[in-house]
Amino acid sequence: MATITFHSNNFAGNALNLIDHNAGSGIGFFGDSIGLSVPITTYQNSTYVTNSNGTSTDGQKLSNTKYASTSGAFHNGSATESDLRAMPNYWAPLNVRFTHTDAVATQNVQMRIFNRSDIDVHATDVVTKVYEVRHPNPDDGHNTAGSTYGLDHRGVDFGAAAHTWKEFDPADSMSALVCTSSPGPSGNNGNSTDAGRTQGNNWTSTSGTALRSMQHDWYLALSASPVTIGSKTDFGLYFTLEYL
Repeated sequence: MATITFHSNNFAGNALNLIDHNAGSGIGFFGDSIGLSVPITTYQNSTYVTNSNGTSTDGQKLSNTKYASTSGAFHNGSATESDLRAMPNYWAPLNVRFTHTDAVATQNVQMRIFNRSDIDVHATDVVTKVYEVRHPNPDDGHNTAGSTYGLDHRGVDFGAAAHTWKEFDPADSMSALVCTSSPGPSGNNGNSTDAGRTQGNNWTSTSGTALRSMQHDWYLALSASPVTIGSKTDFGLYFTLEYL
């Protein structure tokens, strides 16, 4: 049996909690704290688990990844910009987990930010930046060696030299973020290039797309900016994959 679940990375560290999306839960983006608006054309300063409309929260404050530049982010209010490649997995607010009763490989893994009605239509009046974090080593972006720990085994949109945010903008045509095939448990599966890196990675395998496992994990950095005033509720995340 195949299952996809969504988990949150707690603000305080790598504490994963199930987001009960079947009960109308979700992730909300705010100003400096829960309930405070994000000004137009700026990005959120805090992220929480909320209900589906962002009007209440269960108190979970998530790790916050705020867009800083094409290849950089601010983490949890830091004024120091970190290179995306240097962000460890536990900095990402969202962990998407696929499990199966048999060991399988995954492929054609795609994620979209959409309007909760049509996966080919962008979320209404909000620009969202997404980056798939592939950095199992706990050394973070404030460590000078941190960027060398990012895995080369990634989705086809983002090769080793192209660590940039994927933008979902209502002004553009819709295209999906292509995520890593067979990332393995805790996203620790690399490839042959990762095996030859001089810096230590916390990878547990270097099988690339051939890895078969009962669990595969993706870590997503998220940042959102409103185009107009008001709450943005026509705003959802769609995740799909094939397994074999």
